[in-house]
Amino acid sequence: MVSTTNDSNTPIIDVSNIVKHYGSVIALSGVSMQVSKGEVLCLLGDNGAGKSTLIKTLSGVVKPSGGNFLVEGKPVSFDSPRDALDAGIATVYQDLAMIPLMSITRNFFMGREKMKGVFPLRRLDLKHCDDVTRAEMAKIGIDIRDPNQAVGTLSGGERQCVAIARAVYFGAKVLILDEPTSALGVAQTSMVLKYIHQVQQKGLGVIFITHNVRHAYAVGNRFTILNRGKTLGTFKKDEIDIDALQNLMAGGKELQSLSAELGGTI
Repeated sequence: MVSTTNDSNTPIIDVSNIVKHYGSVIALSGVSMQVSKGEVLCLLGDNGAGKSTLIKTLSGVVKPSGGNFLVEGKPVSFDSPRDALDAGIATVYQDLAMIPLMSITRNFFMGREKMKGVFPLRRLDLKHCDDVTRAEMAKIGIDIRDPNQAVGTLSGGERQCVAIARAVYFGAKVLILDEPTSALGVAQTSMVLKYIHQVQQKGLGVIFITHNVRHAYAVGNRFTILNRGKTLGTFKKDEIDIDALQNLMAGGKELQSLSAELGGTI
């Protein structure tokens, strides 16, 4: 019998033995993980480890072929990404799903526009939307002087922060971040990692998907390692170091061997 009691010890997301088949192809083969309030869970794995399929499963894009999926202790079955959003699970994909030529405000409120007036004269409450966008970005230290400027004029790190701030503002309980630092420079990466820490301090759960162990170790509380669709293990930060994490990921031992052959130049 599944407990439906929602207390401070109940994980926001709890998946166990998740399986996903595409015909004869096994994308996930028994993945288990949990994320709780105020926690950053880093999901690590090389290309082909199953990270993308797991993201799609958690965010309602695909249905698992088997396993248990609980949100705040209650079993769920999502039919669409909207179902996941309604349950408080927001996903920020690597491509951000933004329209570069549209304003920061319009991207911030895309699909959730604040309207005013009475039908058939209802219209976008642009002043309210601009004020909210400016205020929410100011909370994370980004000064948006003109929220009507095209979002494509922002840096990669700033666009990531817009996407995360949007999810937080609209009530996300869990943020799933898909490789948010993969195409960023050092300064922009630092900006995003600091904001992830801020989000965690607000009590949200964060699932940080990455193949960069150093980025994960900077903000993570626990680390789940995937390999070929399976969970290799989950470790608290004080239970494992960076080198051990790297070795558990695909290629870790091979890279160490190659580095030794080349005189430690890798």
